[in-house]
Amino acid sequence: MSDVYEVLAIRYGHHKRNASENFIGGDPHDLPMPLDYFVWVIRNEQRTIVVDTGFGAESGARRKRELVRPVAEGLQAAGVDVGKVKDVIITHMHYDHAGNNHLFPSASFHLQDSEMAFATGRCMCHPLGNHPYDVDAVAGLVYKVYAGNVVFHDGDEELFPGISLHHIGGHARGLQCVRVKTQRGPVVLASDASHHYAHMEEDRVFPSCDSVSDALEGYNKLRRLGGSSEFIIPGHDPQVMKNYPAYSEATDGWIAKLDSLKTG
Repeated sequence: MSDVYEVLAIRYGHHKRNASENFIGGDPHDLPMPLDYFVWVIRNEQRTIVVDTGFGAESGARRKRELVRPVAEGLQAAGVDVGKVKDVIITHMHYDHAGNNHLFPSASFHLQDSEMAFATGRCMCHPLGNHPYDVDAVAGLVYKVYAGNVVFHDGDEELFPGISLHHIGGHARGLQCVRVKTQRGPVVLASDASHHYAHMEEDRVFPSCDSVSDALEGYNKLRRLGGSSEFIIPGHDPQVMKNYPAYSEATDGWIAKLDSLKTG
């Protein structure tokens, strides 16, 4: 069926940290709670869509994030020809989600009006506001606007049959998640609407946040869209690589199939 898709998570980065760094108010146990970094692929016989573009080596090094494997290498291993990708969804414009847009010369980039306005507006005058953004990546997307290669969305919208965008906000002003029809049901790519499973399950908020109230309401929206955590994919949880089968034996721990469940 043309509206059913394969969905892949490609792990490209890692950051060692403790739980206290991942929650507003800290965490009394403060055990290790690292972040993994992902881009995602949605595809079927009709189309291939990339969700987010990750960070590069230079940007990661500046922020002391480990680049496990370059994004381009992961996409190649998944059989994606980046030069032929026609659509890229940017969930939000933070450095780790929009830093390799140059890899996709033929693509239109889909993002929320509110995210571009926020990333180029008065809040960027403040270090606390602009810290998660990379000015070169933001400027690159502005150039793409003028080149006619950005498609703006305002709220919730069906992008293609079986693929819809849903504005969340919270972590970033224009953060959007992606709902995808798959063989096992609707899969929701939460991106940073829930960094770890624990954020959504415990109604706790990641410290980098534009609006705490929007982040909390966003968890309810994720639940409405996905139904249960089995169908909601957090944006940075290493558990994702353990919960879902590998794309291939060679990509175990690197690329996971989110449209399938592990057996046995």
